Amino acid sequence: MTIVNNTRTSRFLRESEFERLREVRASDAAAIARAHAGRRRRELIRGDGRLFIVAADHPARGALGVRDESMAMADRYELLDRLALALSRPGVDGVLGTPDIIDDLALLGLLDDKVVVGSMNRGGLRGAAFEMDDRFTGYDVPGIVRDGLDFAKTLLRVNLADAGSVATIEANARAVDDAVAARVPIMLEPFMSEWRDGRIVNDLSPEAVITSIAIASGLGSSSAYTWMKLPVVDDMERVMAATTMPTLLLGGEPSGDQDEAYAGWERALALPGVRGLVVGRTLIYPHDGDVAAAVDTAAALVHNDL
Repeated sequence: MTIVNNTRTSRFLRESEFERLREVRASDAAAIARAHAGRRRRELIRGDGRLFIVAADHPARGALGVRDESMAMADRYELLDRLALALSRPGVDGVLGTPDIIDDLALLGLLDDKVVVGSMNRGGLRGAAFEMDDRFTGYDVPGIVRDGLDFAKTLLRVNLADAGSVATIEANARAVDDAVAARVPIMLEPFMSEWRDGRIVNDLSPEAVITSIAIASGLGSSSAYTWMKLPVVDDMERVMAATTMPTLLLGGEPSGDQDEAYAGWERALALPGVRGLVVGRTLIYPHDGDVAAAVDTAAALVHNDL
């Protein structure tokens, strides 16, 4: 079953909202700064202390595919519409994205009372020879502070056989230092990775995830503002015993049985130290096209009072 066959035909946003977005981008660039400045912010942690964040930073790495549809995320209007629907659902605390997407959502007035996470390193383009040299080409900490965002996020893929990894490791360490100086929480998404048949594959064994946590945890001159963003793998009890840092679970590649994914998230969310969930394509582009139902199911796993 492909995403094309399950694309929703109805829009959550009106075409007039997209028309205004295009016009403002062409004629009033300063409106983006005003939209960020006027955003109603919230406390990062409140209520049950959990966070449920939808993610949309894959396109900036050239990763537009979902399951067997290679260009599923290519239509920016469809992506924004799905994100708008997701952000409207109860229990969705925020969104993670690159500046292009976050700016669009700000102009559309969709970020009030939401946790906004800026994605920083998108230069390791999927399939590129330089993929392991994952340059910081998105947000930097000064840009996150300028726009009044709430959180920073980095990707840290460590390939012991690829010299490009060392630049990524160093850049992550400097990002942690910048976040500490600005008092901005920063989530690190670490993996032990390797080249297989011309592409990067993340090692999702418990031992590899634990090793990646150990490497990421020691980056920077202080860990005061560091969070982890970790995959749900086998033996998560042992994985979570490897860190005292607040942790958000990532949804992973959208494949396999969705009910199994929900069950895995539910088990991992019960572990000490786990503070919530960050999921993107799995929920924004679900098998059956029902974004609201997929998001609501995940929200109920994170927030037990829903």
